[in-house]
Amino acid sequence: MELRHRRTIADTPKSFKTYNEQRMKIVSIASEMTPFAKTGGLAEVCGTLNRELVSLGHEVLAFLPAYKCINSDTPGFQTVIDRMEVPVGSEKEMAKIRHMTDANGVQIYLVDHESFFNRDQLYGTPTSDYPDNDRRFIFFQRAVLETLRRLSYSPDILHCHDWQTGLVPVFLKTLYSKETLFKKTKTVFTIHNLAYQGNFPPDSLPLTGLSWEEFKLEKLEFYGKISFMKGGLVYSDSLTTVSERYAQEIQTKEFGCGMENVIATRKTRLFGVINGIDYREWNPETDTDIKQTYTLEAIEKKAENKKALQAEHEFKVDPKIPVIGLISRLVDQKGIDILIPALEQLESQGIQFVLLGTGEEKYHKLLRRIGKRNKEQFGIHIVFDSKLAKRIYAGCDLFILPSYYEPCGLGQMIALRYGTIPVVRATGGLADTIEEFDSKAGSGNGFLFEAYTTEALLAAMKKALKTFEDKKLWKTLTTNAMKCDFSWTASAKRYTEIFEMTVQGKIKSSGK
Repeated sequence: MELRHRRTIADTPKSFKTYNEQRMKIVSIASEMTPFAKTGGLAEVCGTLNRELVSLGHEVLAFLPAYKCINSDTPGFQTVIDRMEVPVGSEKEMAKIRHMTDANGVQIYLVDHESFFNRDQLYGTPTSDYPDNDRRFIFFQRAVLETLRRLSYSPDILHCHDWQTGLVPVFLKTLYSKETLFKKTKTVFTIHNLAYQGNFPPDSLPLTGLSWEEFKLEKLEFYGKISFMKGGLVYSDSLTTVSERYAQEIQTKEFGCGMENVIATRKTRLFGVINGIDYREWNPETDTDIKQTYTLEAIEKKAENKKALQAEHEFKVDPKIPVIGLISRLVDQKGIDILIPALEQLESQGIQFVLLGTGEEKYHKLLRRIGKRNKEQFGIHIVFDSKLAKRIYAGCDLFILPSYYEPCGLGQMIALRYGTIPVVRATGGLADTIEEFDSKAGSGNGFLFEAYTTEALLAAMKKALKTFEDKKLWKTLTTNAMKCDFSWTASAKRYTEIFEMTVQGKIKSSGK
């Protein structure tokens, strides 16, 4: 499988050359998007992809809920629809729609409903999801389609992201099937993480306005519940997910989260498109949050950031001591269960380790205990701190990602951008973006392990640490890392190709 970091402009497929010949009208629908609302990678993807699509010459309207964290009264946002009735079951809820065009040319639409979205968090409290998430996101999805009707806007593509938008393709082909405005509109549904499915009790179905005919195994029914995710999988014209490897993995029982058979029946409409990162935000040449900026041509200046990170944590300041970083949600998916035993063994090898993240309380306790026991080698930060994250990316030698599964992963791409070498498990997007370093050939950009065990992780770390000891090899490896290109340009072009094929009906039919 060809890795993205090898791609150059000359390698771009000929089919990519048609982008600006057809200006498409794309409506992006998502539950979060930078810089407005974010809990994870979904927001980064939506924010940057929309900008790149506009730069390719397309018109993009982006819809998201008007959460409490968004100051929609700031200059730039204007109310375009003051009161709009939106059906939710037998009731009518009122929506207010605000609009602005951002500096990149993306048209932002906020769907405002105070009782649904004026809350401290996007999806729930620290202990549980909001109990009315079905009603909240049914309202949001219907409001998007109703807004397009009010604006008389006929899109070429409705690009839907994750379960919070999975009913849009269902609505389009049922409740809105006779709407001439959407006669030529096609849907593309992107799976960012199949584990989050939006499954609700059957009595949520009447809230959608859909017929009970939809509550069938081949449609929305999923183990006795109604599944928003399944709606997107079954009814969309095309499906994408965030890496080629993950597109294959979700067709298996191990990673399909119960949806593997549904996805397998639609595999000819499924595409893996690796995410990118925003090279304007993640740029060691201009980053004001790190001690010393640096470039590929002056990579030796990166050492100043390591020195600063060691001093900040009151570690021994020594360039010969390898510093390992981890920035992650502290949950089972991210491999924390195999990492903690590995840390205890790595401790005896004299490494220094800096961790940043939050997650499950059981891991908070274990990691704090490790940090408290040995402050000379472990810096444990159970918080979210975006500036510290950049200091870790720039100051570490190695970056570890031992995930059980990882649809795409952005951390390894950011680490490469800063010349920090990833050690990752070969799964999902990690396997698609990291190539094992070959010391003889001087090729590769990191280290991988296959088995999901502490032993396999330690074996990969041993190889990485041995390479670190050889200054010449390490210089080659870090140079390879910084030469990688994971900007959004290539990925946005691939999305455009999929959009065009979908609009033109050039994707094989499979399933509904």
